[in-house]
Amino acid sequence: MNHNTPITPRPLPLASRTGGTERLASADQLRARGIPAGEVAARCRPGGWQQLLPGVFLLQPGPPTSEDRLHAALLYARRTAALPTQGPDAMITGLAALNLHRFASAPPLTSLERIDVLVPRTRRLRSTGWVRVVRAPESPEPVALTGVPVAPVARAVADAVSGLSDAETVRRLLTEAVRGGHCEPGAVVRELSRARLLTRPHVVDAVDTLLAEGRSLSEERLYEMVRAFGLPDPLWNVDLRLPGGPHLGGVDAYWPDQAVAVELDTRAPRQEDDAVWSEYTRKREHLERLGITVVHLTPRKLREAMDQQATVVRTALMAAPDRQPAAYVAVLPR
Repeated sequence: MNHNTPITPRPLPLASRTGGTERLASADQLRARGIPAGEVAARCRPGGWQQLLPGVFLLQPGPPTSEDRLHAALLYARRTAALPTQGPDAMITGLAALNLHRFASAPPLTSLERIDVLVPRTRRLRSTGWVRVVRAPESPEPVALTGVPVAPVARAVADAVSGLSDAETVRRLLTEAVRGGHCEPGAVVRELSRARLLTRPHVVDAVDTLLAEGRSLSEERLYEMVRAFGLPDPLWNVDLRLPGGPHLGGVDAYWPDQAVAVELDTRAPRQEDDAVWSEYTRKREHLERLGITVVHLTPRKLREAMDQQATVVRTALMAAPDRQPAAYVAVLPR
């Protein structure tokens, strides 16, 4: 030993002790790599490692990056997961997930005070620090974005809205989800309903805007389908009525010569949905008893398989001569 030899040996370099140069590790991972708790504590001195969350360490000096916080939140959520588990054990949701989905209306990751992590309902895990634990009876299939498992847009929107009280922010998020082509209105409202958020007045107001936005987009796609695939021009947005008789209901497009109607299903789950669906079914059955073929289209079908839907409508129009003549109905502007 000479005068340059330290009294206590320096810890081995990080790469040689952890088997890599990763920035984060859980206490269990460090223990499995032969680093005891005492050494971990010694390294967590000023200028060394940092404990970001219970049992989760940043193996670098300096402030954590946004990516560090995302991965640390996932490490925290997974550290007590029982193995094996059915379905994904944890994923980013809420505003952080919407940022990764590239929502312009979501704040930057650097400004988020909280990161939401979605875990199965059976997990015994508490929110801590800047991590909020959100539980789901059935976890959705995550989307991999920048190497991070992220909740689908509809679920992420609902989890973000649950923590927001500003009506304008909620409206912007919901509108971007639809206008940006991320998902259909019905998918968002289903998640809001499951989260029991449709009793909040500012959420209900935003949903009304969302549904109007979704119907407008669906109607534009229906117009595009008729033009792009050379279908005959229908009568748009009309009410049907028996002459001198009852009102039969409105349809989005109607070909009177062929007695074919198209109806867009832009319903969304609400408390009165059963009643709405029953009324919709009664109308459809009544029209079909009168010999009118009703083609049912959803916004998702129009967006993802417009050519197939055009074929369905064309087939219904071409089959008209083979059917019994339909009852005469009056057609009125809606």
